[in-house]
Amino acid sequence: MAKKRRPQTATGAPARAAADGNYPVVGARQPCPCGSGRRYKACHGRAAAQAATELVRRPFEGLPGEADWVALRELVPAATARLTLKDGLPEGVPAVTLATVLPMAWPALRRESGEVLLGLQNDTASGDLSRDLADTLTRALAAEPGTPVDAGRADPQGPRLQDLLDLDAPFTPQVHSGFEFWLEGEEQPAGEVAASLESANSAAIPTARLTGVEGAYWCQVPDKNHLRWVMIHPEEQLLDALARLHAAGASSLGGPAAGTDAESSRLVGSFRAHGLTVPVWDLPSGMTAEDCEKPAAAFAERLGEALAVTAPLTAEERRARSGLINRQVTLN
Repeated sequence: MAKKRRPQTATGAPARAAADGNYPVVGARQPCPCGSGRRYKACHGRAAAQAATELVRRPFEGLPGEADWVALRELVPAATARLTLKDGLPEGVPAVTLATVLPMAWPALRRESGEVLLGLQNDTASGDLSRDLADTLTRALAAEPGTPVDAGRADPQGPRLQDLLDLDAPFTPQVHSGFEFWLEGEEQPAGEVAASLESANSAAIPTARLTGVEGAYWCQVPDKNHLRWVMIHPEEQLLDALARLHAAGASSLGGPAAGTDAESSRLVGSFRAHGLTVPVWDLPSGMTAEDCEKPAAAFAERLGEALAVTAPLTAEERRARSGLINRQVTLN
């Protein structure tokens, strides 16, 4: 799948000072590019380190399909999506594909064909996931075919995904049952890559993306299924709306109209991920992703009506809201 790794610098920036006084990011223990003779971390790296730790709460805000970006980052085992670059594809790069996970947890890979794969579920060096991914993508576009791309340290002033991607292009994830997409057009894996593929496939849970609403993903686990729905509404407003529906007995995805027991398809809590709220429903084990489509569309209508209500919450609604908050789990 890939040639032997080659030594790489922390970034693709040249080790020299810019004419305007801005200096490239280098390794923390390397000499500072300003020529002071001190290590980078004790000189101009101080400001860079501070910028790198500042958390960007919604790193995918402004990108098409923000909810799907969050889902692929935190919830979906195996999925891909084609990315469209703002300035077009460089020569020799036939396509750029976002992937949830890559072999050996590589941050990125340039195939022998020249195609670039960008891994989304990787640890990053700073508090701005978008900037870190943009740095990895930039280095992957310049890598030799057949080369995996190691993690690097992004320039705190470098581009973000919002600067590199075409913001008018659609973002349409394709969910896979396993990670065989790693091998598309490539020879069969061996050694560590084969072991990585087997391990990844064994851990993947069946997942499907709903087509009628944005950001909703069905998954199958032992005993019951779940629907996890990434929503882009402001958190406080969304929690109020969910509380109104919950207090009114209208927060399930079931009931007679849906042909499902309301009690077995109940809203059980939510995640908080990358600045967005992700309500979670328990579903009967026999309720498939296709079975969720109509109930989810009906719930979206009820939610829209509840979001439009501006009256203060009643005592019962406040209790419902507190219960939802108490069952909320923060993923990042």
